[in-house]
Amino acid sequence: MTITITLKELLAQKGLNQKQLSQMTGIRAAAISNLCRGYVDRICIEHLEKIALALDIRDIRDIIRLEAVA
Repeated sequence: MTITITLKELLAQKGLNQKQLSQMTGIRAAAISNLCRGYVDRICIEHLEKIALALDIRDIRDIIRLEAVA
């Protein structure tokens, strides 16, 4: 299984950039950048909550995708 963070695509759909999301959530710009690039070993639940609230996300699968590796 592979876990993929789809934040970069989500921001594009919403017409927002990383800096705007950082300002909306109070999350450091570097942390947002790392999430968008997939450079994370672990994800802070508080960050996910803030991102979901800021982007009006109702389903965590809009941010995180679990994929089977063939």
